[in-house]
Parts: sequence; structure tokens; C-alpha cells
Amino acid sequence: MSGKSRSRRWIGSAGLLGAIVVSAGALSAWKSAAIREAEAAAADQPQLVESVTSAVAAERMHRETTTSIGTVVALRSITLRNEVAGLVRSVALTPGRVVEVGEVLVALDVSVEQAELRAQEAEAALAETMLGRLERLREGGAVSQEEVDQARAQRDVALARIARTQAIIDRKTIRAPFRARIGIADVHPGQYLNEGTQLTSLQGVDDSTHVDFAVSQQVASGLSEGQRVDVVVGDAAAIPARIVAVDALIDPVTRNAMVRARMSDASGVAAPGASVRVLVPLGPARPAVVVPTTAVRKGPAGDHVFVLARDPEGQTRARMRHVQSGPVVGDEVVITHGVEAGELVAAQGSFKLFESVAVAVTDGTQAAGGGR
Repeated sequence: MSGKSRSRRWIGSAGLLGAIVVSAGALSAWKSAAIREAEAAAADQPQLVESVTSAVAAERMHRETTTSIGTVVALRSITLRNEVAGLVRSVALTPGRVVEVGEVLVALDVSVEQAELRAQEAEAALAETMLGRLERLREGGAVSQEEVDQARAQRDVALARIARTQAIIDRKTIRAPFRARIGIADVHPGQYLNEGTQLTSLQGVDDSTHVDFAVSQQVASGLSEGQRVDVVVGDAAAIPARIVAVDALIDPVTRNAMVRARMSDASGVAAPGASVRVLVPLGPARPAVVVPTTAVRKGPAGDHVFVLARDPEGQTRARMRHVQSGPVVGDEVVITHGVEAGELVAAQGSFKLFESVAVAVTDGTQAAGGGR
């Protein structure tokens, strides 16, 4: 290839390179101008300000708790059975009905016993008459003391027979031992009942009720009689209860101990056998920081709140703060780490916030200066 051809090729490459450089410079100048125009337009736009209500993180005395599943137990509860066999004469076992002490629930046929009782009463009356007659004769020396003693013994035997028959009649008449609610029953007149047949269940109707629940042996070691626990039935408010007994035996399989607490005013709250949640305290109460439940937001990185603080220009801004949240107490959440007492947090409207956004507090609470 000649030197003239090489010279022409070099001149063409240089021209192309110059054109590329000029185009790049022009594009850079245009981009810079567009950015400046956008910044100028943004400067003319008003700053985004989100309106929220705020709350001050407060310090409360809080006691850690553990939750156990408990069972409601009536103060008095029995399975009703008949002591002696017999034919059912009448039944008053209406499921769900409340019966009073001494009310007849089941009456077995006692016609034979009543006939025997009348015969025994007649024998006792005769024995009493004979005893009185012999005692008068003894005063005159007509009979011996032995004859009088035998007559007295016969009278006592007759009275004992009456008492035995009356006891059988009473045992065939089954009465309510305490004020209670009747369970489901399947007993009917004319039915023959063997001794010990299950008739129904009776659950005592009282203002107070027991709750039995199990806790680990470590928790049980810190519980004592009279200590308060809270019982939660469904979504209702917690009901205070007092521990009345801690079982002395630890289950060797589960390593749990049974605890019994009493709710003093729980009439109609839950039926015996119902499942409830029991909040059991762990250790003494300690100071803790609480914020409204609406202040805590959930995110991929965990829970967080927005702390409100003023920037150097005096504008209140939201600063996202990751927190460790504990149990919910009423409408407040215990914060174990991340927020200090006295700091201002966004409550209502916190879902609109993001890092460093300007905030207008609508409830009149003023943000502390500086922030963290």
C-alpha cells in the first residue's frame, strides 16, 4: 500500500474521532442544561409535608408475662349417681336448669320401703307400750329388771329398723347437694337403675370460679398463693384472678406444674370446661417505654417507628427508627429497644411517612429539637 493511501485513511479516522468528541460534548451540555432546568423547576415546587398526630413515648411499670392455656372449673362440680338400685318414679333433670339446695332431682320407687316403714312404726309403738307397762310393774316388784331391759332393747331395735328403712327411702330420693346447673341427662320414669348409674353432672352456680392451668417448673417456682394473674376469654378484656394453689408435684413427663387461680367476679363469663388464656407474670415489674399501637409499623427489616424531630432549619422531620417491640397492653405497645422515654413519635398517619419527610403535627404536640 502506498504512503498516499495510508495518509488518507489516517485523516478519515481523525475526522471521525473528532465528530464523536463533538457529539459527546454537545450531549453532555444538553444533559447538564436539562438537569439545571429540572432542579430549578423542583425548587419552585412546594415541599411535601405530611400531616400526622403524635404521641410521646412514655415510661410505664411493666411486668413480663407468659401465656398459658387454662380450663374453667366450677367451685363445686359433681357427677350425680344413685346410691341404691331401683325403679325411677319421677325425674326433674332438665338440662341447663338451675336447681336449689335440697331440690328433688330423681325419685326412685319406695312403695315397698314405705310399707315396711309403717309395719316397723307399729312394732315400735307396741314395743314402747310394752316397755312402759313393764316399767310400772317393776316399780311394784311384779317383774324383774331383766324383763324390763329386754323390753327396752326390743323397743330400741324397732326404732333402729325404722331409721334404717327411712335412710333407704332418703337414699332413693336424690336431691341437689348445692345450687347448681344441671347437665345433659338421659333418665326417664319407669327406667331401672343399677347401683352407681351416672345420672347427670352438676356444675355449681357461684359468683366465683376456678381456672386451672399449667406452667413450666421455672415459672411455677416464682408463683405464690395470692399472686395476681389475668384471664382472657375470647376478645374480652382481661379478668383479674388470684392464685389459690400451686401443685406440689411437677409432672415428670412435661416438667410442668398445675396452678389453680380463682376469679372472684366471673359469673356467666365462661362455662366450666371452657378454654381461656391466662397471662402469668414473670418476675417483678420494671420500667418500660410504651407507644401507641398505631405508631409501630411492620416492615421486611422488622418493626419500626417514626421519631419526629426538628432539623437545623426548624422543620419537623420523620426519622425511621428500628425497634424491638414487646407485648401489647391495652392500646399501647411495650418497646424494649429503640425508643427512649420522652421522644416524640408519629401515631396516627405514620403509614404515610418515609425517611426525612417533612411533617406537620396536627395535635399541637411540639417536636423536640435535634433528634438522634
